[in-house]
Amino acid sequence: MKVIETGLPGLLVIEPRVFEDDRGYFFETYQNQRYQEAGIVNPFIQDNESKSVVGVVRGLHYQLGEFSQAKLVRVVLGKVFDVAVDLRKGSPTFGKWFGLELDEYNKKQLYVPRGFAHGFSVLSETAIFAYKCDNVYHREAERSINPFDPKLGIDWKLNGKQQIVSEKDENAPLFDNAEMNFNF
Repeated sequence: MKVIETGLPGLLVIEPRVFEDDRGYFFETYQNQRYQEAGIVNPFIQDNESKSVVGVVRGLHYQLGEFSQAKLVRVVLGKVFDVAVDLRKGSPTFGKWFGLELDEYNKKQLYVPRGFAHGFSVLSETAIFAYKCDNVYHREAERSINPFDPKLGIDWKLNGKQQIVSEKDENAPLFDNAEMNFNF
């Protein structure tokens, strides 16, 4: 597999080695030793999957304190624009974001370490999004940042498509007002 640094410390793009022939393809979506050698040492304890339609924007989500989560994200079907925002005070990239397209063809993954908010927009008619977490969901620790905060200036790549956003995400605080307790 190929590991690509994003410019935001700890946030990594993973390009797995895909074996294709006339029968289809095969690749390892996760192999503990290889990922540990790449610096991804978190023990993943939960797998999640969501299905969304075109125009959906999910995020920007994170959990505070001992309930924070590292995630390894990928797309099983369709295409998304995936985004991570650095929330670690003292980081040289605090408040900066990185985004890339993940789809069923490029098979890329994004490793999102603890201390980042995460979200995505759906660019295809439907998308199935899968991710591993190193901590379980904890409702009381869950926080969000408004995905349309002008200070962040994220282009969700929807190019005029109708945006479908949960009420919770639409009413989430802006970056400057969001509760965060991460340090670099």
